[in-house]
Amino acid sequence: MPIVSIRTIKGILTKEKKAELHKRIADLLVEIEGEGNEEFRQLVIVTVDEDEPENFSMGGLPASKEFIDAILKR
Repeated sequence: MPIVSIRTIKGILTKEKKAELHKRIADLLVEIEGEGNEEFRQLVIVTVDEDEPENFSMGGLPASKEFIDAILKR
């Protein structure tokens, strides 16, 4: 039974993006670990844990949604 934990900054992922992560990670694990057996899907556990931005830094600078958005727009 695979367990995948994703840790991210609160506010970065929309509800739709989280749903897409859950689906695509399950798809990948069914394909690889479950060898294509769809029954394996019910054994896949995926969690998305969101931490407050003040708990993160990037390059020594406080991380925030705005900070990350600015980097991604480069």
